[in-house]
Amino acid sequence: MDLTQLAPEYIRSIAPYQPGKPTSELAREMGLAESSIVKLASNENPLGLSPKAKAAMAAAMDELARYPDGNGFALKAKVASKHQVEMNQIVLGNGSNDVLELVARTFLAPGDSAVYSQYSFAVYQLAVQAVGAIGVETPAVEYGHDLEAMLAAIRPDTKIVFIANPNNPTGTLIPADQVERFMQSCPANVLVVLDEAYTEYLPAELQLDSVALTRRFPNLIVSRTLSKAYGLAGLRVGFAITSAPVADLMNRVRQPFNVNSLAQAAAVAALDDAEFLAETVRINTAGMQQIIAAFDRLDVSYIPSFGNFIAFHCQDAAGMNRFMLEKGVIVRPLAGYKMPNTLRVSIGLPQENARFIEVLEQALAC
Repeated sequence: MDLTQLAPEYIRSIAPYQPGKPTSELAREMGLAESSIVKLASNENPLGLSPKAKAAMAAAMDELARYPDGNGFALKAKVASKHQVEMNQIVLGNGSNDVLELVARTFLAPGDSAVYSQYSFAVYQLAVQAVGAIGVETPAVEYGHDLEAMLAAIRPDTKIVFIANPNNPTGTLIPADQVERFMQSCPANVLVVLDEAYTEYLPAELQLDSVALTRRFPNLIVSRTLSKAYGLAGLRVGFAITSAPVADLMNRVRQPFNVNSLAQAAAVAALDDAEFLAETVRINTAGMQQIIAAFDRLDVSYIPSFGNFIAFHCQDAAGMNRFMLEKGVIVRPLAGYKMPNTLRVSIGLPQENARFIEVLEQALAC
């Protein structure tokens, strides 16, 4: 008996998400010293995590024999205070990926549909397909979301629209006024998931007060993560802010211990560390300018980005990627996003960016 046939066809046909290559794996493959490898593939914070988060984790160590707070009281209280919402509007996730999957599991059934954009985060399609729902992909405009096309794609069976802002992997940004107009036009019985994993990297004048929009639009779900600017990628902490009835349903589906004790302690402290966040943004802004200057000098085409990464085009992306791996630099191929001639590089520390630029120059000279 083929036991795989026990799974529904929509599960068997899923193409698994491919994460960035770990440094240890590349070291084994290429015979390189792991310390010499520069990983710029997964949009991680090159500063690591804040000293406050480290101290909070150390203080929580003695309680690891006990289960975490299943309700995440302290973390919810911190999020509620920071964003001026009620605790019953918050859903905690094992990273924002978990939040996205919770939305799909809570509100989609086989035969329902969800709308997302071409070149948007791969997890939207995976989360939709994993529950047997139908994904409706709309064409992108200049590698970003076409909100008018997404509105037009909403069907009678559509329950969710996913919007990434800024978008991963392309880094494009939808202006705040366009998001607000979309919410005004979107049917009130369709949930809109606004994935803001990279919002902290935006200058103040470009940031959308999305939490304020949740007060006007009960069908809006704002998703945030502490994996990027807050440096907690290895701990997996995310959260959603939405209307209380929507949050209540998601919390019924959520696993009670989905955010572990160390993650909760670190997240509470990280959300309080304004100095670390400011330094993260400063390093990212300078690093983005460093890499863009090199692209301009080397005549490399790229997609202007508002995140902590930038996608660039090359004639032979697979060959460029192999060359960089051999030199100990890990970037992210975007062939899985149907962008076979594009690579994405995360913004690192100045010396990491310089190493990437050095290897890029070597590759272009070949």
